[in-house]
Order: sequence, then C-alpha cells, then structure tokens
Amino acid sequence: GLRAFEFWNYSDKDLPALRAAAQAGGLAVAAFVCEPGFALTGPTPVDEHVAGVQRAAEVGRLLGTKTLIVTAGNAVPGETYEITRRRVLRKLKAMAAAAEQEGMALCLEPLNVHDDHPGYWLTTMAQAADLIDEVDSPGLKILYDIYHQQITEGSILANLRKYAARIGHIHVAGAPGRGNLVGGDLDYRTIFAAIDALGYGGYVGLEFRPTGDTADALAEAVMLARTA
Repeated sequence: GLRAFEFWNYSDKDLPALRAAAQAGGLAVAAFVCEPGFALTGPTPVDEHVAGVQRAAEVGRLLGTKTLIVTAGNAVPGETYEITRRRVLRKLKAMAAAAEQEGMALCLEPLNVHDDHPGYWLTTMAQAADLIDEVDSPGLKILYDIYHQQITEGSILANLRKYAARIGHIHVAGAPGRGNLVGGDLDYRTIFAAIDALGYGGYVGLEFRPTGDTADALAEAVMLARTA
C-alpha cells in the first residue's frame, strides 16, 4: 500500500539504478537530503549551499521530486544563538531563492538534542517558523518530524495546527526509541486524522526502525493512516 519512498544523501547513490528501481516498483520519490548537510551553522560559504541546491534540483528532476530536506547543523561553541541565526538566515535566503527558481521546495528540519542529535542548533517548531517567516519564500518550508518534536517539546497536535501552512513534509516514528508507530507515547491514528483534517497534501515519511518484521511494521503504519 505504500506509494513512495525517500532517502537521505544522494551523492553516494547510483541514481540511474535508483530511478529504474523506483519505476519498476511503481514508486514515487518523496524527498531526499540537500547537500552539504548539517552545515548551515558553520563556515561553509553561501555560494556552496546555493550550488548544492542547484545540484539537488538536477537530481530531483531526474527522480521526479521537488522536496529537498535541509538540516541546520550544530551550535557553534562560544557563539550566541543570534549570531548563528544571522549566518543561517543569510544562507537560507539565498538557498530558498535558488530553490524557488529551480521549482523546488526546501524543508528545514528541527531535531532533538536529547536522544539523537546532541548539540544540534535548531530544535523547536517556533524557531523554524521564525526563520521561514523571515525568509518569506515558497522555496522554504518546515519538515515536521513528529518523533523529534515529541522528544523536544510535545504539543504535537497543537503545533501541527499552528504551523500547518508552513509545513512542507512530515516524518513519523514511535517515541521514545524511534520504533514502530504502535506502542509508544504517540497516538498515530489521531495524529493522522488531524493531518487529514488540515488538508495536508504532501507525503508522510515513515522514518522509523521497525522492531520485529519490517513488512508487518509497515503494514501496521499503513493501516493506521487508512483508518484514521
């Protein structure tokens, strides 16, 4: 019942083979990571990030997707949040302009620092939304990773509704542990129903590590979405 897949980096992939496998399986590509990743907070020049968007756009056209995932990077030791934010904002403005010109959408992802990404700079939906609002481009949206935000701040349904207009892609996993969608702290049937009620038309990526049989875990996730 799954109609699409996504993946992380593209530079280590055999892209023609991946495209052929997707076509053979009747699957769309939902998204992949724009490179360089985890570098917005660091000294990587703006031009390199713009070139990265342009390269990713070529891959996106090859694979038939317009959604590019963007990760911010870690906090810079000894640097205030606001100084780092100004650097990140400069890069995002240029990247979003390039994405818009290429017909792509960047999706900026907050992550949790407690269990998975110690030191990561962008952690809350409010921080991400503030950047999206200041960049003010259809080329930049939020990737709402429900697993990460449950670990970071909770308020899953409230944030979903509050930031719905800014969300371009969604990831899900059981919390804690990033396991199956059933058995954790999150009621995914209710969450999927809320996503549908908002009229969200994008993909929801099953970014979890199945416990037990993988096919059973995926079928369970599809069942939850269909019965929401």
